[in-house]
Amino acid sequence: MSDGDGKGISEKEKESALQNEKEKDTTNGKDGRASAKSKVSTPSAKGKSPTRSKPNSATKSPKPGVSARSDKKGTPTPRGKGKGKAEEKKADTPVAASTDGTEDGGLPENAVPFFMTSKTQEIFNCRCDEDVSQEMPFKMLAKQEILDDMRNRAAVCDFHVLKKEIMDYPTDEILVVYDYDFKYGQNFYIALTEEAKDKLMNPPQEGREGGLDEDEEEAEPVVYKYIPPERKEWVSYGSEVEVIEETVKDNRERVKISFRRKRSEFGAPISFTDRNVADAKDGFVECVSYEDRNFDLNRMELDKGTQAIPEFDVAGTQTNWTYPRNANTQYYPRLFTEDEQMKIETSKNLHNFLNDAAPRFELALQQNEIMNVFYNDWLHLGEEENALGIKADNHLKEYQSFTDLQFSKEKRITCIQWHPSIKGVVAVAVAQRLSFDERIDNASKIIMNPSLILIWSFADPIHPQLLLEAPDDIYSFQWCPSDPNIIVAGCYNGQVVLWDISTVADRLKQRGQNKTKKTMVLPGFEDPNALKTPVVRYCAVSSIEHSHKARITDIQWIPDHMEINKLGEPKENRNNHCVQIMTCAADHCVLIWDTRPMKVLQTKDDDKGPKNPMGVPNTFRHLDLTWKPLLKVQLHKSEPGGDHSPIKFTIQEKQGRKPNKGGDLTEKESNLSGGFSYSKPSSGKEKKTLQDVKTHFYVGTEDGEVVFVDWMPQKDQDTGKIQTPKPDYYHALHDGPVTTLQRSPFFKDIVLSVGGWTLALWKEGVTSGPILHSCADSVKLTGGHWSPSRPGVFFIAKSDGNVDVWDLLDKTHEASMSQSISGAAITTLYPHQVTQKQQLLAVGDNSGTLHILEIPWSLRHPTNNEYNGVHNYFDREIKRRTFVVERWDFREKEKRELEAEAKRKAGIAPNVVLTDEEIEIKQKIEYQAYLDEESSFLRELGLKDDSEPLPEV
Repeated sequence: MSDGDGKGISEKEKESALQNEKEKDTTNGKDGRASAKSKVSTPSAKGKSPTRSKPNSATKSPKPGVSARSDKKGTPTPRGKGKGKAEEKKADTPVAASTDGTEDGGLPENAVPFFMTSKTQEIFNCRCDEDVSQEMPFKMLAKQEILDDMRNRAAVCDFHVLKKEIMDYPTDEILVVYDYDFKYGQNFYIALTEEAKDKLMNPPQEGREGGLDEDEEEAEPVVYKYIPPERKEWVSYGSEVEVIEETVKDNRERVKISFRRKRSEFGAPISFTDRNVADAKDGFVECVSYEDRNFDLNRMELDKGTQAIPEFDVAGTQTNWTYPRNANTQYYPRLFTEDEQMKIETSKNLHNFLNDAAPRFELALQQNEIMNVFYNDWLHLGEEENALGIKADNHLKEYQSFTDLQFSKEKRITCIQWHPSIKGVVAVAVAQRLSFDERIDNASKIIMNPSLILIWSFADPIHPQLLLEAPDDIYSFQWCPSDPNIIVAGCYNGQVVLWDISTVADRLKQRGQNKTKKTMVLPGFEDPNALKTPVVRYCAVSSIEHSHKARITDIQWIPDHMEINKLGEPKENRNNHCVQIMTCAADHCVLIWDTRPMKVLQTKDDDKGPKNPMGVPNTFRHLDLTWKPLLKVQLHKSEPGGDHSPIKFTIQEKQGRKPNKGGDLTEKESNLSGGFSYSKPSSGKEKKTLQDVKTHFYVGTEDGEVVFVDWMPQKDQDTGKIQTPKPDYYHALHDGPVTTLQRSPFFKDIVLSVGGWTLALWKEGVTSGPILHSCADSVKLTGGHWSPSRPGVFFIAKSDGNVDVWDLLDKTHEASMSQSISGAAITTLYPHQVTQKQQLLAVGDNSGTLHILEIPWSLRHPTNNEYNGVHNYFDREIKRRTFVVERWDFREKEKRELEAEAKRKAGIAPNVVLTDEEIEIKQKIEYQAYLDEESSFLRELGLKDDSEPLPEV
């Protein structure tokens, strides 16, 4: 290598190149080394080629030498190692570097250029730039194929000019080389002898003298020693400032993006197919051109073609059909001859027809005389003359709205309750619009803000009448049906809270009844607190150790005609006052609370008036911070994997019903403002069990499941403990948490459930699934409520601010009407029957505004026989559900029979014969089922032994 070629190459690289070439010479074998030395020692020997093995086929490559590299197709690619760029380029062109004595340094002797047409290239698979290229120019052709081509095409064959040389060629393969640059005047050249083929495939190389080989053989590998770097102190040049400046920091809140998709498309298979653009209107995707500022091209000439023939279009249209009308066409009458008339009149068929048709014809004539058959009964139906509103109106009208800039603005309304006895009074609970993580981050701020229930009156839409203070945000509350001055609520922290507003109850009545009454007050002696809204503190709160471990999402008073003991049995309540409460939360349990003390700790005289500095009545002083649940209903799953998380529940018993109590009891006294019961609960032996009260109830869970379970605990046969039985059945139907679970006010066994994007109707006793299940809505559903006056109507709240009205007599697959109420998401709604001529709908949204809407006449007035029509619809759906289950069972049985038949034919399904041990296990299971049925029957008769140990709470 010359000095000029070796510039920029280190000594280490030189030594490495020499070492690699030595190793390669060693692996190539003795023949390769001998060939390389012979080339260097006798560069001018003409007509002599080094000793090499000849290729035997087109797919077998010759063995490479020192300076040649062969590939799979027998195409050597020379590559010199340890040389400069000029010598490498020279080595890549073996023809130009020939030193074997050829004329003018061109083709070797007996190598002739010739032209090969494209047809010949296709025949021999020797197409330019495809089968052969500049990098791989060599191609081996079979001699017999060339002779066959010359025999078939004769003088047309491109090899015909070399017919004699090809026939005299000694071996079976002939080398053809692709001349990419037409260096020798044609696109190919061919080797007509073995010596020429060997020189073309293995050209000699220059620059490798004997001294260089000796240096390569004597060179020793260089060993480098690693010297670790020395530690130095850090010297700052200001680069850390640039790193800090280049660091990306959030200067604003991150944008939250919500992607929506139809629930019906979740999990659906996707298949991509080709389609014609003309099949659908605008069925193409247009890629609109835009200006690229980085590209600038000035066109001097434009070649463009246009179609001069006009386009033809064939189209059709349908003429408008206004209305149907009667039309006739006059034909010539058909005349019978006298003989034909006599024959027809005397025929037996005519007499039979007249005898059959005459009575019916006479009856029709009589009915036409009695009544007008053309009278339109639909347009003249009987209507109420004093009905309020116009029957044509079918939309909700804004009646009133309530919002407080201090307590309810920018908050979420979680629950709405109308006052049970005073008209025009409604209460709402408000809570912070924060997630669980945001509540933890802003805990100090939330503690400083009061948690309130606002009681509004239609007499004053600006200021609330009362404020009920709570220890935490309220998500569910309810007035006591037997005493409207008592309110119970469930908090976010899981505690149960009680209020007694008897001291300020007159404020609600005076605002509504004595609005115009004025009192004479001397100037200067006005009461400054007369117009101030009073804040009522809670009387009692449950013990936090025995309360729910999650927020209470539903709460309900147990009806006043019954109470539940510690064993879960429904007993008679002789006091006719609601004294027990049911609550549920997402901590896998439903709790039953009793407001009565275990022992009489105070007398009635001690309960009159406030007895503490806070001005709180002593109504529930015995429960404050010590209140424990009476019964705990644990919702276990039938299979492993956790328990159910209830957030809504509904029982079959409702307030005001008088069941058969099995004994002579005093009738309920109608007293909605009377005092609350303070007596301790009597023993279970003194009270009779209510036989017709069902202890099963529905529960809606956080996972969208509807569970049917019994709250009465039973003895577990495996562990011997008394615990809640597993659910009878449950269905994971909804695609989100169940927000509403309510029984119909007209059908006690029909339940409405709303959750996620769907709603469903359930029939108690139908275990296979719902009798009505809606398709997934495009907007999430947040709540629902039955109409208090129409059996087939219910209202649905949505997260986009709309309210849907479903009428089962009109449509069952979609809502009959949808109306936008608020710009924020609707959280809850509650319809209320004020009078027979007025019905209001209270709607709460996510911004803290309470909307009062007036329900139109068509949605509050039931149609004729609406109850029977809805009842018949439910019966048809139940029959349809039963038929579907029967078909499922039939298909499953048919499938098992086919599989058994197939196995029997295959000889792999022998008849199964039970062993004695298996027969004994089967009999034990049947006997255990009989014991369970017997225990259930005795419990319903009230004959169950009460001496069993009480369940642990």
